[in-house]
Amino acid sequence: MGFLDKAKDLLGKNADKVDTAINKAGDLVDKKTQGKYASTVDKVQDAAKKAVHDNAGAGGQVPPGQQSGQVPPPQPAPGTPPQQQPPTAPPTS
Repeated sequence: MGFLDKAKDLLGKNADKVDTAINKAGDLVDKKTQGKYASTVDKVQDAAKKAVHDNAGAGGQVPPGQQSGQVPPPQPAPGTPPQQQPPTAPPTS
C-alpha cells in the first residue's frame, strides 16, 4: 500500500474531522481576505468535502481511466442516442 493509498484510507476513516478542518481553513481564508472571496471559498469547501466523501464511499478506489481528484466526464442522459464521430481521412505521407 503506497503513501497515497494510506492517506486516502485515513481520510475516509476520519471524514468528519476532515470536514471540520476544511471549514476552519475556509473560515481563516474568509477572515484574512475580509470575506472578499467568500463565495469562491464556499465552492472550494463544498468541492473538497465532496471529494473526501466520494473517496470514503468508494473505499478510496479510483475508476479506471480516471486520476485521483479528477472529475469524471459527464454521462449522456438516458435515452440519448450516442454521438457519431465524423469519418477521418487516412493519413498521407
